[in-house]
Amino acid sequence: MVMTVDARQTHREELCALLSGDDPAPRLWSAIDRGTMARIVPELPDLEMEQDPIHRHKDVLAHTIAVVAKTPDDLVVRLAALFHDIGKPRTRSYEHGEVTFRHHEAVGARMTRKRLAELGFDEGTVDDVSELVRLSGRFKGYASGWSDAAVRRYARDAGPLLGRLNQLVRSDCTTRNRQREADLHRQIDDLERRIAELADAERRAAERPQIDGGAVMAHLGLPPGPKVGEALAWLLEVKRSEGDLPAGELLARLDGWWAENRE
Repeated sequence: MVMTVDARQTHREELCALLSGDDPAPRLWSAIDRGTMARIVPELPDLEMEQDPIHRHKDVLAHTIAVVAKTPDDLVVRLAALFHDIGKPRTRSYEHGEVTFRHHEAVGARMTRKRLAELGFDEGTVDDVSELVRLSGRFKGYASGWSDAAVRRYARDAGPLLGRLNQLVRSDCTTRNRQREADLHRQIDDLERRIAELADAERRAAERPQIDGGAVMAHLGLPPGPKVGEALAWLLEVKRSEGDLPAGELLARLDGWWAENRE
């Protein structure tokens, strides 16, 4: 059944109100008990019957609401938390006597996109929330050791959503084991540190001095060789510390450097 424009707006506003402010968990449980959530997001109550072997102490609905409750008051992050496991009922299978939910993030992202569009959310919100749901499982396996290439890929795939994705990952730990929770947060801290270090290294590697080697050789009358490299390294440090300088001033300072380092 297709919602009318008025019903769409009403449901969207109700959902935003449920997710806003401090500790949305009581409001979400009340909306589920009253049947309100079944009208707004009919896929969500289905999670109550789904048992997740990773979160053995909770059904998926209880886990989902616990994750939402841990997120900052950011509508995009809270919507992503609400929908991050929405694909589990459709992907449930049994392998070797265990329940699995293979590719539930990808399935859930498509379900999220459809539901948010139906509720009339703007395109940017639909895109961001769906992408966060799709990426929500990417952090799994980090504890086993990621190469620098894997860390770069995680950051590249998240793009401008990186900060929100990491908030979602932090909130997705609802274990009662304090040590396990602390370990997860340390791992995310380590990932964020590595992302920052790799980004800084890449930025520095991509930097170039204000003038190139050809200009240095032409100005100082030098042939190709180690001294040109030394001059370029010095020019790069000048740029890093002082930014771009007027051409005349830069060349005059290059002359001064050469006078001190020509031997």
